[in-house]
Amino acid sequence: MDDHRPPPGPARTRLGRPLLFAVPAAFLWIGDLVSSRPDGPWATLVSGPLAVAVLLMRRGPGIEVRAAVATAGSAALTLGLYLASATGTWGLLESFALLALLTVTARTARLPAAYVLCPLLALAVAVLPVRTGIHSDAETFAFILTVAAGGALALGGYLRSLDNRRALAVTATQEEERRRIARDLHDFVAHHVTGIVVQAQAARAIREVAPEQLDPLLAGIEKAGGETLDSMRRLVHVLRAEPGATTRPDDLLAELASLVAAAHGGAATLEVTARARAAALAPEVETAVHRVVQEALTNVTRHAPGATDIRVRIATEAGELVVEVVNGPAGQRRSGDRTPPGGHGGLGLIGLRERVAAVGGGLDAGPLPDGGWRVRATLPVLRLPESGS
Repeated sequence: MDDHRPPPGPARTRLGRPLLFAVPAAFLWIGDLVSSRPDGPWATLVSGPLAVAVLLMRRGPGIEVRAAVATAGSAALTLGLYLASATGTWGLLESFALLALLTVTARTARLPAAYVLCPLLALAVAVLPVRTGIHSDAETFAFILTVAAGGALALGGYLRSLDNRRALAVTATQEEERRRIARDLHDFVAHHVTGIVVQAQAARAIREVAPEQLDPLLAGIEKAGGETLDSMRRLVHVLRAEPGATTRPDDLLAELASLVAAAHGGAATLEVTARARAAALAPEVETAVHRVVQEALTNVTRHAPGATDIRVRIATEAGELVVEVVNGPAGQRRSGDRTPPGGHGGLGLIGLRERVAAVGGGLDAGPLPDGGWRVRATLPVLRLPESGS
């Protein structure tokens, strides 16, 4: 279902984070104001809002520069107050802002810089209580802030690991999507494009000796081109479908009959046993059956032109569906400089084996003693009929 809610506007995005920090920041700054002495340093009342501004800065320097500036500024102020023996509040708001900045730095800063900035920023937080000048209280609060800094580092590191895992998951998903699109492009389009190439080659071969036969070949090329466009539309439909949707032929047996009838000018035959017809198949298994037959017939066209005795058989054996495509040897020998349409070294069988394995099946392909070729796939079934041949 599409989400028709409008995205947050620019004003909402800009104001969301400041409003999130506004309430606790205000209370912490009031705490700094109440705990400060009338004759004490006013710098700690200013450093807190400045640290919050550095934390919430949306534009300008990156997190590395901002963390370095905040660390240097806080450390310089601490050292200056200590040397001046000025006593007062150390800066609750500044501590809060620096801890938040430490978390963000540990999560998002580039690693070479993060290794340096995070320890320095944590140290700047831990020594803030030195500004009070009361040694016993300073030690206690320094310990508390050290533990808090360690928690901020741990939180930032954990969030960083989640971000890395999410990025890896996105990359893996994108790679799988690319492979799936490549397989679907091959499965949907290569079959028809191969037919177009073969018929175009035949038309060139007979244009001088039998021009009267060009019209049927051109009609076949036109038909195959239309089928290619239809396949591309189905592919786009699949890519636009909801995640998890399966590509299922409208009628598996009708699709298979159409594929077999168009192969090699009707030279192929299709046999489906009654038990296989009655078997219940999952949608993804039906898709795999369709792809096995389509890919096998395409390979016959590419690698065994003129082959005879092309048989497609679908049956059940040992509780599994068996799809077998067998062809005899090529009817003509290729010359040494001729390559099949699309070239050698295709990825059809590799993608087909992956597709069959994904639904829990297996695929075997190899030559036969008479020079032919056989592709045999075994696929799981949901339910077999009680009886039948």
